[in-house]
Amino acid sequence: MKAKQPLRLGLSAVTLMCSLFGARAQEGNTAYEFLNIPTSSHVWALGGTNITIIDDDVTLTDANPALIGPEIDMQVGVNYMLYMGSSNFAGVRFGMAAGEHGAWAAGIRYLNYGSMTEYGVDGVAMGSFSPQDLVVEGTWSHDIDSRLRGGINVKMVYSNYAEYSAFAMAADLGINYYNEETDLSFSAVLKNMGGQLKRFNKDYDRLPFDIQLGYMQGLGSSPFSVSIQASHLTKWKLPYYTHDKDDPEKQQVLKSNFGSDLFRHLIFGIQYQPSDSFYAALAYNYKRATDMSVYQRSFLSGFSIGLGLNVRAWKMGVSFAMPHAGASSLMLNLSCGLGELL
Repeated sequence: MKAKQPLRLGLSAVTLMCSLFGARAQEGNTAYEFLNIPTSSHVWALGGTNITIIDDDVTLTDANPALIGPEIDMQVGVNYMLYMGSSNFAGVRFGMAAGEHGAWAAGIRYLNYGSMTEYGVDGVAMGSFSPQDLVVEGTWSHDIDSRLRGGINVKMVYSNYAEYSAFAMAADLGINYYNEETDLSFSAVLKNMGGQLKRFNKDYDRLPFDIQLGYMQGLGSSPFSVSIQASHLTKWKLPYYTHDKDDPEKQQVLKSNFGSDLFRHLIFGIQYQPSDSFYAALAYNYKRATDMSVYQRSFLSGFSIGLGLNVRAWKMGVSFAMPHAGASSLMLNLSCGLGELL
């Protein structure tokens, strides 16, 4: 039987690619940070975590299951993300109304991290492998009253890294309050509740459970709105390592103070939406920028930008972010309201 070292090397490579979403190496908590990768380019444009977007878009379900309702009108949506080198993430989702006050959706996500070399404990290369994650999920939401909606998203998660595999179950519980008159959206989500049913080996890997709060507010009669999202609320301190680019040999320093911890919980965004047919969004994620402190981050690290266009029954979205100087991410969405075409 092969030693466990290949697994550790594979997981380390996957973790590096997903460090943007959770910085497992710095926080040391889970092996399933890919569950925090959004499927919505709108969410990615607004910082990667946004649970308050009001739009009839079925791809919003994995951000907050309370964001879909009967307005999705038999909608099918596909998403694709090119992230850091040869990593490719893709998914498809279908949703439709469930009566006058509810909706359901089902989808599948596939994450491929490209080809990697597998090494034994003696350092000898044993061939190549391609780490893969697969998520199958189902969503249900219901209107509690005219302004309040709740929802649940259940996920089955399968991971395969070389000869090792694991299976887990998770669920998201979300609620959204939306006042159309004041254009105020407020949400709360319990994210990734569940556990690992089949382990990679004898060690148990926890899911990235999180409590998230979100606020989005239109600015009077203007086409602008602001967004403030809070995540990783299960703990206050979120330390990170700093790196002296002028002295690469200098030991990394663990940084944690009140201001740093506060802003690593928050994501700030602004959106320009002159009509229901178009939006442009810009956000800054301080945690994303500081997670890249030990890598070659640039001025753009932490920023994300995106555009969306609605043409009749079709919705298109694109968003872009550059976590560090050596890599960028591009996410594309395309969805269609089949009910409007039929």
